Amino acid sequence: MVNMIDEELYCYTGRLLRINLTSKSFSIEETRRDFIEKYIGGRGLGIRYLLEEVSPKIDPLSPENKIIISTGPLTGTIAPLSGRYPIITKSPLTNTVCDSYSGSYFGVRMKYSGYDLLIVEGRADKPTYIEITEKGVEFHDAVNLWGLGTLETSRLIKEELGDENASVLAIGPAGENLVRFASVVDSGLWVHGRGGAGAVFGSKNLKALAVKNIKGDVRLYDPDKFRETVVELTRNRVKSSENLWAETDGTPIIVDLSHNAGVLPTYGFTSGSFEYHDKINTERVREATAKKYACPHCPLACKRILKFDSRLIKSPEYETLAMLGSNTGLRNLKDVAEAAEVATDLGMDTISLGATIGFTIRLYEKRLISEKDLNGLKPSWNDVEFLIGLSRMIAYRRGFGNLLAEGTRRAAEKIGGEALRERIDVKGAEIPAYDPRGTYGMALAYATADRGACHLRAWAVAYDAFGEMDPYSFVGKAQLVKDLQDLNSIKWSLIICDFWLSSYEDMVKLLKPALGREYTVEELKIIGERIWNISRIFNLREGFKREDDVLPPKMFNEPLKGGKTDGKTVNLYQFNESLSEYYKLRGWDEDGRPTMETLKKLGIDVKY
Repeated sequence: MVNMIDEELYCYTGRLLRINLTSKSFSIEETRRDFIEKYIGGRGLGIRYLLEEVSPKIDPLSPENKIIISTGPLTGTIAPLSGRYPIITKSPLTNTVCDSYSGSYFGVRMKYSGYDLLIVEGRADKPTYIEITEKGVEFHDAVNLWGLGTLETSRLIKEELGDENASVLAIGPAGENLVRFASVVDSGLWVHGRGGAGAVFGSKNLKALAVKNIKGDVRLYDPDKFRETVVELTRNRVKSSENLWAETDGTPIIVDLSHNAGVLPTYGFTSGSFEYHDKINTERVREATAKKYACPHCPLACKRILKFDSRLIKSPEYETLAMLGSNTGLRNLKDVAEAAEVATDLGMDTISLGATIGFTIRLYEKRLISEKDLNGLKPSWNDVEFLIGLSRMIAYRRGFGNLLAEGTRRAAEKIGGEALRERIDVKGAEIPAYDPRGTYGMALAYATADRGACHLRAWAVAYDAFGEMDPYSFVGKAQLVKDLQDLNSIKWSLIICDFWLSSYEDMVKLLKPALGREYTVEELKIIGERIWNISRIFNLREGFKREDDVLPPKMFNEPLKGGKTDGKTVNLYQFNESLSEYYKLRGWDEDGRPTMETLKKLGIDVKY
């Protein structure tokens, strides 16, 4: 492999934009070539910078935490499904590393402005929004925007910048009030949901980041060959039967799959099947679809705008349909869409929010809280007014909402007793919309995910509950989860969307004419594994250990009710055996720490 440190850079700008909110200053620095060499871009490059620059044990909501936005080598090119980008920070919800992704044009325009990465540090003395330009940044007063929702904020900033097509990353009241699962919303249509990046923005008095609709291109090693490769891959590997579900249905197609498999979170994670699943599934979404839209350079266009009467609303994705739908008992697509729009405007992750609402109703059913605690709101299933009312209480930290804004784990620990039996988190992050009692692959994936419970690190449900592997066995799951985590680590570093089931071979084909480098499949696998290990090292520095790589007790002790998974739990003994197998495959010791041999093999020289 050619050493990138001394060779000409293609696909990178070679520049990093560092912004200090405390001093209202910025600097343009050279992107570290040694980091590019080992970690490519996107997820890998961003986490490596976070590991380098954020000291262990800092408060995620202190000025010492940093916000990193990184692009990949394919960002801004015509590579299919290359329009995503992450916000990377230390999570206030979990205290782990967190990279949260979104589509849209922000990453592309940031790169066209001349930057591989953006690093925001410090804390502004008053509400501020930042405009990214080719010359650096402009700091704008955001006092008049503080308190507004993400949708109005985005509209007003575009108006002030005189560019209705500008990209705006904004927080809402939840981020301002440091709700630990606050989101960052991109131009009202895309969301960085998981992990609480919105609260980190809020802690820095950062209302928004914006970049105008700048045009540009990316310097390629062999533009003609790259275009030829893109055309071939799009025809044969993207617009193929295995990916077309994203074009025809998008993620709502998963509602019925999950219901039939018995893994659809329902009524506060008490059941895996929802009797009204057909009221919120892909058929209902199709009927209500007014138009579709796409991220940059995506031929699949999985996003949808719905129309109810004369009102247009962004379509909920599967996770939202499940967590704000079946998990709270909502049995009407319009109700779910409206609740999701409120959550987006307030700036909250719909996975954590839906889990929190189900958790609250369960506490009420167990008489652990009362209507008095909820300012007169009466918790009940299938009640969109309650759902929206509680969402506002959380976003503004009113009454019991102040505790719920800390996340369900902290809330359960504060209440104690029976509330601890209702915990639904891993490392503090609420479990997404695949109940692990019906998919042991996801049980291990959730437990070992580096940002707390995450369905994207390793979407193992596709191989067991939706596939051919036994969903109630851990046989083969350790290898499956490791392989998927490594594959996704390199994919999210290029950056390529999950909805193209791309292989290492596909990535090799793209990188040769893009970068002028002859990667092998094995080299990309090593880079993916290296990236996974540095995220593990970040968490080990924070004090995480084997005891944290576990599901909440509910998943081992409380059987599901009804449907295909009636009576199912996760077998604790088998889970621990599988976790040990996973550690062994990773080259970690029994406490989940990479051995010296593993670090040497992967070329990791980070001390921890």
